[in-house]
Amino acid sequence: MSAPSIEQFQTQVSELLLRHRSLLDVLTKFSQSNASVNRAVAKSITECGCIELTARHQGFSEEMELTHANRHSQSHTNGQLCEQCSEIIRSELGKNLFYMSALCNSLDVNLQEVIAKEAEKCSTLGWFNLT
Repeated sequence: MSAPSIEQFQTQVSELLLRHRSLLDVLTKFSQSNASVNRAVAKSITECGCIELTARHQGFSEEMELTHANRHSQSHTNGQLCEQCSEIIRSELGKNLFYMSALCNSLDVNLQEVIAKEAEKCSTLGWFNLT
């Protein structure tokens, strides 16, 4: 089974969204789903322990070339998500994507166009797309 296109997914969300058609409802559900993603990642560190977080200064300097800075930067994570944590995070990301699509629907915004414009901006601006 192939994955639906972004447009097909956005249409499906529009058809399924019954209770939360109000923009305020969608905004709060989107925010809540984002918090659930963050919580699931945090729990993979604090409860499961399948990944560790070791955050420290990246060590960038103004004299450093951008290509060197990219090779020098780190994600601050050690280890790999276990299958259970990975499944939970994928599920929470799916809910977040659902409510992002619902927000787009509420505001009559095409999610595919948003992604295309952002990809174009990233392609055009490259390293300077950091803001």
